Amino acid sequence: MFTLRETGLPGCFEVLPRQISDVRGRFIKTFHAPSYSQLGLETEFVEEYYTTSHRGVLRGLHFQIPPADHAKLVYCVAGSVFDAVLDLRKDSPTYGRFAHLELSEEKRNLLYVPRGIAHGFTTISDECTMIYKVTSVHSPAEDAGIRWDSAGIPWPGSNFIISERDQSFPGLSQYNSPFRMKQV
Repeated sequence: MFTLRETGLPGCFEVLPRQISDVRGRFIKTFHAPSYSQLGLETEFVEEYYTTSHRGVLRGLHFQIPPADHAKLVYCVAGSVFDAVLDLRKDSPTYGRFAHLELSEEKRNLLYVPRGIAHGFTTISDECTMIYKVTSVHSPAEDAGIRWDSAGIPWPGSNFIISERDQSFPGLSQYNSPFRMKQV
């Protein structure tokens, strides 16, 4: 039902759902708890929301710190984005490294982001709509981020539209991460 493609960061996957097409259009199942569980992914999503953004908007790099940390499932249902993730898990073999991919309405792909990985994107179409499923409720006290330009991510474009909040995040080298790899 779902195929996982490695991103280069342990536990972070591009998710390729099965698609059913006919004369009416397409049917795409984005989540199925038994299948996700069988693949070793978290399934207890407790909140879902979406954002809309214009070309050049850059959001991120976002995460929540413990005890409100969460896994995310993100996907683009309209337009396209350059999506990036950054490993903040201190004992990870890829700590401080990033991965990126295009998420788009056309590709119909999703990204599973485990706890301890920061997430961000920039809109590369005229507009986009991103959907997020998360395993913890938004907690302003634990909401955090890493400055978008501090990890060497090759963001496409220039003159990004970035919130004051996102511009004020510390750089990767200044951040003392509380995250560790999940112990099994």
